[in-house]
Amino acid sequence: MHFNTYGGTGAFVSAALVNAPDHTPAVLAPILRAHEITAPDIDDAQAARLSPWIERLRPVFGAGLAAQMATVNRLLADAATQVQISVHGGSAPHLHYVSQALDTAERLRGTTAGGLAVAICGAGGGRLGRCGRTGCGLAFVDTSRNGRRRFCSVTCANRVNVAAHRARNADTAQPPADVAAHRARTR
Repeated sequence: MHFNTYGGTGAFVSAALVNAPDHTPAVLAPILRAHEITAPDIDDAQAARLSPWIERLRPVFGAGLAAQMATVNRLLADAATQVQISVHGGSAPHLHYVSQALDTAERLRGTTAGGLAVAICGAGGGRLGRCGRTGCGLAFVDTSRNGRRRFCSVTCANRVNVAAHRARNADTAQPPADVAAHRARTR
């Protein structure tokens, strides 16, 4: 699955922000840099303004389509969005969904709200998920071809599949009594 720049950036940065261990500038700035957000360095005041916004992003991942749409519509209404045509860095004319004159926190609000909206409208709400491994729950954007991803990573998928395999084979995997006794003696 391919997301355009705005849907992809907004959706992927939303998932990364939701997965952040805290909302301090030291944690948020590297996330913003990794997602190529313009002026990614934020101060304590901007981080404090972003923290409640990030919490509002959280329920979009893994919810049903109706709940996702309602949440994202509220986010769009509250975001400082302003669609405009822009040219920068030698690029062709393209749309920006948020004014570049705003501070980083306000631009990020518009970017995440707009990106989640584009992801929902373009690919369906099922592409914004939560990891299915018990105890994980990380948010992810499903870019798989068939859109059926259930885990945040291959590691989580492997852990679930190995545990299921071991559970299925628990009865047949017991060594015979003489082998178990031999193992106990040689330890």
